[in-house]
Amino acid sequence: MDGAKAVLREAVDLGVNHIDTADAYGPETSERLIRKALHPYPDDLVIATKGGMTRQGPNRWAPVGRPEYLRQCVEMSLRRLELDRIDLYYLHRIDPHVPLADQLGELAVLREEGKIRHIGVSKATPTQAEAARAITPIAAVQNKFNQLEGDRAVLEYCTEQGLAFVPYAPLSAGTLARAGGAPEAIRWLLDQSPAVLPIPGTTSIDHLHANLAAATRKKA
Repeated sequence: MDGAKAVLREAVDLGVNHIDTADAYGPETSERLIRKALHPYPDDLVIATKGGMTRQGPNRWAPVGRPEYLRQCVEMSLRRLELDRIDLYYLHRIDPHVPLADQLGELAVLREEGKIRHIGVSKATPTQAEAARAITPIAAVQNKFNQLEGDRAVLEYCTEQGLAFVPYAPLSAGTLARAGGAPEAIRWLLDQSPAVLPIPGTTSIDHLHANLAAATRKKA
């Protein structure tokens, strides 16, 4: 736990101003850890979190998009992070059993109440992203994307529409980081589009430095 807090503090000290998390990570552990390590937060730090995904056990996940549950998710994330407003809040997964308008409509109401600044969607196709934008403004799409896997159509859609594209698993669960390949893999992502904002995870300060080195490498 102390090592994770040290990584978070080092990241912010090095100029990182966007941290991505979710209530399902842990579950709940990641949000609490961010608060313990970084609160009170720097003025320019954007903390993005997600809700609408439940975790029943190892590798067991299920989306829950009922409006009352999403409201509870937002309220609890605000409490755990000790925030008055979440800068970027993602619908972690679209629940196929609940109308999308109900899911995003509730997040839009929470935005009107000042509890969310921007709304994003995660693991969405271009069609789903377009449907989401017909309901409420969407700022970002977060999908798995790296040199080995991912749907380029979503990246192209975000680039064309001026949305942030946030690739999770940018190092393919560490596969692309072997033999020091992390900077090259992240640089490759950054070169794909100005819309790309990778979110590599790391458990060590050395890996953090390697990941950040990608931002200063010249375009391939």
